[in-house]
Amino acid sequence: MIDFSESFIDLPKRCNKPRASGMTYVMDYGLSKRQLEDVVDVSGQYIDMIKFGWGTGLVVQGLNNKIEYLNKNGIDYYFGGTMFELAYLHNKLDDFCIWLEERNVNFIEVSDGSLSLDLDIKLKLIERLSKKFKVIIEIGSKDNEFVLPPSKWISEIKGYLSAGVYKVMAEGRESGQAGIYRQSGEIRMGLIEEILSADISSSDLIFEAPNKDQQLWFIKNVGMEVNLGNIRPDDVINLETLRLGLRSEAINIK
Repeated sequence: MIDFSESFIDLPKRCNKPRASGMTYVMDYGLSKRQLEDVVDVSGQYIDMIKFGWGTGLVVQGLNNKIEYLNKNGIDYYFGGTMFELAYLHNKLDDFCIWLEERNVNFIEVSDGSLSLDLDIKLKLIERLSKKFKVIIEIGSKDNEFVLPPSKWISEIKGYLSAGVYKVMAEGRESGQAGIYRQSGEIRMGLIEEILSADISSSDLIFEAPNKDQQLWFIKNVGMEVNLGNIRPDDVINLETLRLGLRSEAINIK
């Protein structure tokens, strides 16, 4: 358990890493190594995974140095689904996998937020890629005009889990205005409730929740140990205080 022994009040128990639940996935928008070091110095024990957003991994300087630093500090990392989609679109998936292996990346995100892949194709990709990587698969569209019905969410999530994915990521975009959210940023509460009532464990899911109100809702309604993604680097400590009931908005959460 994370040591809160210096606290003068009893805080909820938080497991040490590696965690299976209560995970925080942080979005790296193109941080420098020095910026990354500052983030890890302050909040590293609460960060489970760094996601190098969209295609930033191909243009940011010092990527290998950042990866080496994350390895030394026990923080996992992977590349956003846009990298997978580009590789798939250009028939370069094998090259992409080699590129990942050269950088000791253990995770791969499979998404079709900008493409349109049939379910059977995605299941075959999971079978293929899971031989080398832990697969994180994203569900939900980045297009807020396209609304996937709850029954479709549930059947696809169960199919992915049966195929052996590591986690299923519920799309929310960096803005928190798509997928599990309406364009206004309002959470599709009925959708989340139906998913969690369908014999799907929240520990198998990651909910993208870039905004504080969204994070708070998931902590209140799913629990402190909910897995949350697309967290901004400077919001990690804020999120942890929400989990622990150390903000006024969360002080009465049990």
